[in-house]
Amino acid sequence: MEIVKRGAEAVLYLEKNEGETVLVKERLKKGYRIGQLDGKIRKERTQKEARLLDRALRAGVNVPRVVGKGVYGLKMSFVEGRTVKDALNGLNEEERFGVYRAVGEEIARMHSAGIMHGDVTTSNMIISGGAVCIIDFGLGRVSSKTEDQAVDLYVLHEALKAAHYRLLREAWGNILKAYGQFYSGSPAVLNRLEKIEQRRRYK
Repeated sequence: MEIVKRGAEAVLYLEKNEGETVLVKERLKKGYRIGQLDGKIRKERTQKEARLLDRALRAGVNVPRVVGKGVYGLKMSFVEGRTVKDALNGLNEEERFGVYRAVGEEIARMHSAGIMHGDVTTSNMIISGGAVCIIDFGLGRVSSKTEDQAVDLYVLHEALKAAHYRLLREAWGNILKAYGQFYSGSPAVLNRLEKIEQRRRYK
């Protein structure tokens, strides 16, 4: 077992499954919660994430494929590559523009399928084989609400500002351009995004 990441909610590790390397996400027991409640929460969150990944995959979103489910854990296809956060600043212009387009397209497909990711950051996107794969749907939910989709975009904008400030204008403009091309509901979402930004600005 090779541990990839240990977070507050789950541990991620690699294992072999019928000759294939898979990523296992096991939700951790929380000692501060009553045992029965803790089990219920971890079970529900695991099931919800599996459903979201299946829904996204059916909609053509580039996400890991669920290959197995336990009570508190998921086995997923392992996506080998680098996160957009780690790679973006070192890419040349042509490569960056390809990533921007892919990011906008994947988010557009996700929103078209009625999925809110909940944590759209460059840490949750992996560049693999020239494509961008969206990962970690632990905070996601089914939603076609304009507000929710605009919040997804707002989270991404803030992540770009924090990790890739030098590229912010270039990245944001091209991501939104692709998002608009692939999602018919984008005008309403972008209008709501502008209102969210105004609310945050004047807080």
